[in-house]
Amino acid sequence: FNESDRENTLCPSPGAMSQAVAEEIPQEQGEGGSRRSSWGLLVTAGVGGTLVALYAVATPFVTPALRKVCLPFVPATAAQIQNVLKMLENRSGSLVDIGSGDGRIVIAAAKKGFQAVGYELNPWLVWYSRYRAWRDGVHQNTKFHISDLWKVSFSHYTNVVVFGVPQMMPQLEKKLEDELECNARIIACRFPFPCWIPDHTIGEGIDTVWAYDLKRSRGCETKSSEITPETES
Repeated sequence: FNESDRENTLCPSPGAMSQAVAEEIPQEQGEGGSRRSSWGLLVTAGVGGTLVALYAVATPFVTPALRKVCLPFVPATAAQIQNVLKMLENRSGSLVDIGSGDGRIVIAAAKKGFQAVGYELNPWLVWYSRYRAWRDGVHQNTKFHISDLWKVSFSHYTNVVVFGVPQMMPQLEKKLEDELECNARIIACRFPFPCWIPDHTIGEGIDTVWAYDLKRSRGCETKSSEITPETES
């Protein structure tokens, strides 16, 4: 090389430097933009997935409030459970909890020796109830069904527990009167039935529990006493 070539090699001209910088900058910007785009997609996917999960979890809890007759999930208090168990003393046979929620009443009754069944429309609560029953060691004496109470017959149960709301009690009263046998006992929590007169009442405020024996409301005892056995002639 001559002297001028050596200078150009060691010290590039300003034009050559500008061209080199111009070639590098777009490449760096492209890489940074690609990284930002990837992060943006990940964030969007994460937020979208979270919203979908929240919707899936919340829908079964929100949907009951949108029905004509609202039956929201309100956990039974410890006092309510004890009052229900007192109403079940000296009782036997099968038991059903209408609107069983998280399974507290069913599990408590199973621990007292009942074959207890719960009907609940919310699948999340039913699955949780099954887990609680398994955890407490009473899963063999309990069953939980995902079902609408208006589509189920309770005719083969002798003990019925109801956590209802005022709007549904008249219709439920008629349904149970039509389906249950005379030896059935219905235990209502929080709200009484509108027409039946309770045979037993215990508790105060929201912990009040009413028990109704159908044999009295239907007059089964009176009818049976009027029937006298035939005597042989």
